[in-house]
Amino acid sequence: MSDATPAAAAAPAVAAAAPAAAEAAAAADQCASAGCGQAAKQSCPTCIQLGITPVARFCSQECFKGAWKEHNIAVHKPVKERLNFVPPPFDYTGDLRPAWVSPRRTVPAHIQKPDYAANGQPQGENQHSIHINSAAEIKGIRAASRLGRQALDLAHAHIRPGITTDEIDRIVHDFIISKDAYPSPLNYRFFPKSCCTSVNEVICHGIPDARPLQDGDIVNVDVTVYYKGYHGDLNETFCVGNVDEKSKELIKTTHDALMAAVAAVQPGVQFRDFGEIITKAVGKSGFSVVRSYCGHGIGSVFHTSPSIPHYARNKAVGACKPGMVFSIEPMINMGTWKDKTWTFDDWTSVTADGKRSAQFEHTVLVTEKGCEVLTARTKDSPPLWWEKKSTEAAAPAATEPAPAAAQ
Repeated sequence: MSDATPAAAAAPAVAAAAPAAAEAAAAADQCASAGCGQAAKQSCPTCIQLGITPVARFCSQECFKGAWKEHNIAVHKPVKERLNFVPPPFDYTGDLRPAWVSPRRTVPAHIQKPDYAANGQPQGENQHSIHINSAAEIKGIRAASRLGRQALDLAHAHIRPGITTDEIDRIVHDFIISKDAYPSPLNYRFFPKSCCTSVNEVICHGIPDARPLQDGDIVNVDVTVYYKGYHGDLNETFCVGNVDEKSKELIKTTHDALMAAVAAVQPGVQFRDFGEIITKAVGKSGFSVVRSYCGHGIGSVFHTSPSIPHYARNKAVGACKPGMVFSIEPMINMGTWKDKTWTFDDWTSVTADGKRSAQFEHTVLVTEKGCEVLTARTKDSPPLWWEKKSTEAAAPAATEPAPAAAQ
């Protein structure tokens, strides 16, 4: 998730699945009234009217009436809000429009949480000195980064036309809390979701919502995990179905620019040099490097020093030293580098001209001779679009089956 430098389609008619308890009751065809357990005999007419699946069923009219208030608030209300959502008036730069945002997801009480989890206000982010991490701290950041990689790979595996970014958020959230970890974006400066999903012209900080991904979209998923006191941060941009060649070029150019910068990390390299490397890697593509957001130090604090600008001729001060941990996360636009924020949510940053944007991010540790990419892809990571193409090209050609033996 980047630090700041100082839908086109309506929501589908079918609602999200009912709460887990109701799902379990429906699967067993038991009464949905809490604690009843009797065989269900009648269906909730409002669930049927709203297209909710599974439909809540009850054993009797008495149970239905007794459970109505809780059932209506928990199940019907969010569906009605979703179906009645209208994007706010705004001078949108592209075709994308916001959709309904589901309520904030919960985190079990036993999971260790960052200081902002309750009140939205992070502490200790205004440090000017750059922290040199101990071996124990590096171990903690490494563990958080590995969980982040697993969560992002899981999200990637579910990217397809028709899935909503809210569902991607649920998948990421559920995986992270299953590992007794906390999704770092959740309530960070009041961000309402557990990951960022930035579609098409969204540069960064897109809020997951009820808009289904469409064939031809591109989407960045930005995941940060807080585990046992440390954060690990990464993101990648994915193709949704059949994507045009220019957008695929944008995605690969952004990835290659990140990896060129990562390859240069070693003691003594100036922080300002990464912007030169990234700008050179973007080269003659005609694409532009976003200037409003930068990489950042990370560890026990989500965003801290140093700042890592991604554009050339920046004024970043300082140089890499062993034990430093920071993110590099260039955002590359198809058109102008300038951005605009959706002021109605105070988070979503879009390109000023409505053209597409892509981003990739790694958390890196400066070592004695180079760096360790703490969020590196693994052999189990789903292939990016050009990796998939290479794999398909390398596969042996199918052969005609041998004729059956004569009988």
